[in-house]
Amino acid sequence: MTRMGTDTGKFEQSTGPAIYLDSLESQARRVQTPCGDGTMAWRIWGEGAPIVLAHGAQGSWTHWVRNIERLSRHRRLIVPDLPGHGDSAMPASNDHAGISAALARGLSAILGAEKMPADLCGFSFGGVALAHLAALHPGTARRLVIVGCGGLGTPMGHPRLGRISGLVGEERRAALKANLLGLMLHHPESADDLAIHMLLPTAKAARLHAPPLVLPDRLVKVLPEVRVAVDAIWGAFDLPHPDPAAQEAVLRTVQPEAEFRVIEDAGHWAMYERPEAFEAALLGILARPPRKVG
Repeated sequence: MTRMGTDTGKFEQSTGPAIYLDSLESQARRVQTPCGDGTMAWRIWGEGAPIVLAHGAQGSWTHWVRNIERLSRHRRLIVPDLPGHGDSAMPASNDHAGISAALARGLSAILGAEKMPADLCGFSFGGVALAHLAALHPGTARRLVIVGCGGLGTPMGHPRLGRISGLVGEERRAALKANLLGLMLHHPESADDLAIHMLLPTAKAARLHAPPLVLPDRLVKVLPEVRVAVDAIWGAFDLPHPDPAAQEAVLRTVQPEAEFRVIEDAGHWAMYERPEAFEAALLGILARPPRKVG
């Protein structure tokens, strides 16, 4: 287990959350690919070797908002709204086979004649979805990095989520901040205006019920079928999936040489809370040649 530094990497919001998000999204190349009875939305930034960044349950591409600008200087970022989330339709079937089929079809269309496998990095539910993609469609994956994922059969933490409906003004804002701190983030200052602005729209747009696709051990059951290197990044204070050492021990039962990096002073949403430390960890993992598995 390698522990990363505690730099805050705070980015300044000089224009306000909505304008900032619109500006960042306007720099992306948008792609639509088939998904169930509709389409799947992809946003692409940067050039070079591809890496797929998959968000967590009740999220969207915006889970990566604080990482896109810097990471896109190094890699081509392929960032989907997963099926049943954000701007993407529900999959043909509400299971990993349906989700993986939409992901594989989309990546095939995006990568086209390159026919290269992509590095995969998935946060929480996104990591479980990408593990199934790597298992069911092995030609898509060069390696997999999981970030704060459930599904390893380890004891769950106890998120603290309160009521939002009916609240207005500062009382509503305080409740949203408390919910972020009760699940996603560790430090009060991390639950900033941008995080609060994004919370409810992404949750309301999510139609896929993710917990049965993760808990209690969907990830650890599929990992033996993943024939590429699997590494991990974890927030030291991850609330829903606590105790990084316990998570690492389970991962090593199926991937004994896995690299496991811990982001100090970060909660579940480590790439938002400590973006620069997270990016250093991810780029450090990706800089190494993938291990041979099996």
